[in-house]
Amino acid sequence: MAATGHPKSPYPLGCRVASGCLWLSCILGTFLISSPALASEGGHGLDGAALGVIWAVPFVGILLSIALLPLLAPHFWHHHFGKVAAAWALAFVLPFTLLNGKAVVEPLAETVLLDYLPFVILLTALFTIAGGILVTGNLHGSPKTNLALLTIGTLLASVVGTTGASMVMIRPLLRANDGRRHNVHVVVFFIFLVSNIGGSLTPLGDPPLFLGYLRGVGFFWTTLHMLKETGFAAVVLLALFYLIDHKLYRNDADFRGKFDPTPDTGRVGVEGRLNIALLMVVVGGVLLSGSWKPGIGFQLFGVEVQLQNLARDLILIAAALASLSLTPKDVRHRNGFEWGPILEVAKLFAGIFVTIIPVLAMLRAAHEGAFAPLVGLVTAADGTPVNAMYFWATGLLSSFLDNAPTYLVFFNLAGGDPQHLMTEMATTLVAISAGAVFMGANSYIGNAPNFMVKSIAEGAGVKMPSFFGYMAWSAGILVPLFLIMTVLFFA
Repeated sequence: MAATGHPKSPYPLGCRVASGCLWLSCILGTFLISSPALASEGGHGLDGAALGVIWAVPFVGILLSIALLPLLAPHFWHHHFGKVAAAWALAFVLPFTLLNGKAVVEPLAETVLLDYLPFVILLTALFTIAGGILVTGNLHGSPKTNLALLTIGTLLASVVGTTGASMVMIRPLLRANDGRRHNVHVVVFFIFLVSNIGGSLTPLGDPPLFLGYLRGVGFFWTTLHMLKETGFAAVVLLALFYLIDHKLYRNDADFRGKFDPTPDTGRVGVEGRLNIALLMVVVGGVLLSGSWKPGIGFQLFGVEVQLQNLARDLILIAAALASLSLTPKDVRHRNGFEWGPILEVAKLFAGIFVTIIPVLAMLRAAHEGAFAPLVGLVTAADGTPVNAMYFWATGLLSSFLDNAPTYLVFFNLAGGDPQHLMTEMATTLVAISAGAVFMGANSYIGNAPNFMVKSIAEGAGVKMPSFFGYMAWSAGILVPLFLIMTVLFFA
């Protein structure tokens, strides 16, 4: 698109429009100052009942930036997405600070110390360690091979997490299909299955379930109670993938004639196997924080940091550093390992975690908050839970909000008592858990591995769909599947 009106501008018109987002956040900040908002009295967090819906605008702004700027101004976005995320974060923090002084410090510190940093440390550890595992050999992207790789990744996701499984499996899958004319569907189904639905059987699989485990939900409770939902979704998606892949494969005569379009030779094998042991160290560190309760902690900016969580983070950091030190550089180089995907996730989710603070506060306020109509949908007139609505409300919010805090909102809305939820309200807890984990696949920002897989695939030359293009895939495939599951399991 040619620039108009500013011939000396180094950016095309779309980029100059995109740069306006930085100014928009400042203008929005001025507007927000006129909107009343109060900090909660006593305890962390904000008083969601006192917050107007205008405070959700920075969050909506960062979501729209992620969705639109890569299309309208790709050059600008590629170089400045971190600044855009920071601008939207400041659009909440600065006006709220001007209105309420230091009232934002504790909610911000709580988000950074208890949510964002553990989130990034876990993802970085899994990303780094999994990036040192290289699957070698003659992999040919036939429908059967692709089906096998997706099945393995789906099963692996509940053992080493959706991030770990995604990072281990995406690169061999990309190499196997790098000569195909049609390979976008392979990555899309990979995100559906490996980066999301496969992580629903243990607390290690996905952060929402881990938070439930920390609050008293049994470790194997999801394995026993979500097996039929997870199995149904996985089998349907794998069968649909095979049908689509088989048809496209038959129409790609050039690719079918090659045994292996990649330069790999020899039998299939695994290099960097030390990293498999380090993944188990990460699993052990996560389990430690959920089972070891020494009752020791310290205060930082008014937030209590518990010893077991600090120990977990240090173990994960040590495991990642050990992987960097002990894995031959040649293995990472041949694996196409680079830091870009995790840096993109860290920067964008920093903005998301900050701007989501008032949104979650309003959701926690339930019937007294700005989102009371949404909250009212999950409860019948007689006070009983509407499980279908718990599934969809949790899921739709998890498609665009971070699914871990969204899970907690509805977990607490359903009573917050793990023993009661695991027994008398088991179906409700399954609905909340399935909504948070399954529907994270509905958009690129629903779950962190989605973004990393997209970035890695694009780096390998796959023309991944845009933000809305991907949602067209999920709307056409996942939404009908979830509607069927609603009738079968939650009606």
